[in-house]
Amino acid sequence: MIIVSLVKVSLLLGSRLIINDLSWEIQDGHKIGLIGPNGVGKSSLLKLITGELYPEPGGSIVLAKGVTIGYLPQQIDFSPELTAFDIAFSGNYRIHELRAELNHIETRLRTEEVYNNPKELASTLDRQNKLGEEYHNLGGDNYENHVRETLIELGFLEDDILKPVYTLSCGQKKLVGLARLLLQRPSLLLLDEPDKHLDLAGKEYLEKFIGGYQGAVVIVSHDRYLLDGVVTHIAEISDGKITQFRGDYSSYIVDKEEKLTRQYEIYNIQQREIARLEAAIKRYALWAKLYSNEKFANRARAIQGRLDRIDRIERTKIDVRKVDINNIGWRGSTKVLELVQVEKYIGSNRILNNINLIIRHGERVGLIGANGTGKTVLFKIISGLDIPDSGEIVLGPSVKLGYYSQQGESLAGDQTLLDAVRYKGELSESDAIALLIHYLFSYKQVYQKVKELSGGELSRLQLALLMLSEPNFLLLDEPTNNLDIPSAEVLENVLSDFIGTVLVISHDRYFLDRTVEQVIELQDGNFEVYPGCYSDYALRKALKIPHITKN
Repeated sequence: MIIVSLVKVSLLLGSRLIINDLSWEIQDGHKIGLIGPNGVGKSSLLKLITGELYPEPGGSIVLAKGVTIGYLPQQIDFSPELTAFDIAFSGNYRIHELRAELNHIETRLRTEEVYNNPKELASTLDRQNKLGEEYHNLGGDNYENHVRETLIELGFLEDDILKPVYTLSCGQKKLVGLARLLLQRPSLLLLDEPDKHLDLAGKEYLEKFIGGYQGAVVIVSHDRYLLDGVVTHIAEISDGKITQFRGDYSSYIVDKEEKLTRQYEIYNIQQREIARLEAAIKRYALWAKLYSNEKFANRARAIQGRLDRIDRIERTKIDVRKVDINNIGWRGSTKVLELVQVEKYIGSNRILNNINLIIRHGERVGLIGANGTGKTVLFKIISGLDIPDSGEIVLGPSVKLGYYSQQGESLAGDQTLLDAVRYKGELSESDAIALLIHYLFSYKQVYQKVKELSGGELSRLQLALLMLSEPNFLLLDEPTNNLDIPSAEVLENVLSDFIGTVLVISHDRYFLDRTVEQVIELQDGNFEVYPGCYSDYALRKALKIPHITKN
């Protein structure tokens, strides 16, 4: 059943055409991953469906009768004094309406005008029964417990439920917003990057709820692991239009590549046919002129008519998103990093508890753990931006450290991207432009000022500058935050070519699967080390296979 239909929808924001003549249908029960590079209009499309934005004249958006929509935007603002329970409790508006109506009826039943009037009394009691039945069916009798259970299932502790929302992390606020939506039970959930700021546990809770949700879901996300886990369809926005694929993200990639390859082959066949017809036209036109023969001119016109009727196939771009830079990094010391009984306190809280670790050349290590466990603190200690309370940090004698922080390095806002890259890498203008294009900046953008970049673009520029510093040991703290999928794939390809050692903090499970060969979990100040990528770690955890000891 089609619950939302968009027909020839276009959207202008200022002078920019964001969405162009887009048609799309959302079916009941489908779980759709809405993808595309940053800035192509994914969030705008959700706002069109909610009615926050309006399409240009000529387009229409039609909701099936009775369809309700729940929308979770990227940025959530709650009154800071409210608790998580208060916000989630407000989710099901109908239960609150029914409570108010039933309380009003209770008051009226005690008035003389009702209990002394048999007809009015019967009508009021009938109304009370109908409303009471609806209230019961919606779970109103146990609503408070249901709110509490929903929050706990999303990972909240009992104590957190009653804390003011300003004390919660960004990820927890997202989960509170999700809980409120789930309690509304809308026909369609529109979720705009709900996984942003969530740690691994939060993402697992999110997957569980989306997977079990009875209605339709459209989710904007750059988390390919999430898209593989919960969606039934992928909808890709490109050039203002939308194309839908059946299956999860990995199936979409295979399907898309096959279609692009077929289209590329058909395009080449058509181009050969067009070239043959154009040559024939020129030949007949020449003969008509040389021999003054109208028969040749007629043949040329007939072939031109045939050529004009050809439905031209668009040329596809086979883009592997690979940065073509050889030998990034260099070997350096065999023992890259050693931590010896490292301890760190923040206040009275011991964040790191006698940590011991050795990382050798060429190892790719993923550092995971819940938000607030001390991962970034550890990185600052390794990079020399902080010091441990006890213990020793030893870098190999020929190690050159490159540190990508969540906050980003200091960049001159008035500097152009071209100048930033040229000065950092001592590159020629043409080489600097080529490098920026490899990192998915357009030719026009290379002359743009740094301060005009989006968060994702700044992240890409920071990564490019980091690689130009020629490190052989990379510390990457959440490098895929703010990156869309194509940008994350650029980073993955860069790391694949990197000759050196990588220690990376990430909650991006797909990224960890593609880049690391060992996972370290930081929990309660201690390390647990697991061989393999994230999926290997998750399997060992699920099967309760013990972690290994790192020497």
